[in-house]
Amino acid sequence: MDINATLFGQTIAMIVFVWFCMKFIWPPLLAAIEERQEKIAEGLAAAEQGAERLDQAKAEADDIVADARRQASAILDQANARANEIVAEGKSDGTKERERQLAAAKAEIEQEANRAREELRGQVSAVAIAGAERILKREIDASAHDDILGKLAQEL
Repeated sequence: MDINATLFGQTIAMIVFVWFCMKFIWPPLLAAIEERQEKIAEGLAAAEQGAERLDQAKAEADDIVADARRQASAILDQANARANEIVAEGKSDGTKERERQLAAAKAEIEQEANRAREELRGQVSAVAIAGAERILKREIDASAHDDILGKLAQEL
């Protein structure tokens, strides 16, 4: 191989080209690469923060759901207790009303029995008077013998 001016010229041109690239082209490329690396690092950090926030949000959502379930359970328990109270009140009111109606019916039956007794006493008195008239063949004065008839009616 022969060393000649062409080889020196090419070597000098190559050195100038490498110097020019290192001076004017390489720094903007490195700056762009570093900027891109920073953006990627920021994106990864934001993704990690987003993942942490998502985990926190999930935990908060689980807490809220659990609290809502506890509240719903408490409301259902209160509703069931109130329903039981209403049923007990209804039973109590029904029992009281039944006892009141039973007492009223007993009082009415007692009144009817008393009326029937009085009517029966009157009829027995009339039959006794009629029987006594027939036996004695004369009429008994009812006003004169009210005491006797009253005692007779009470005995019957």
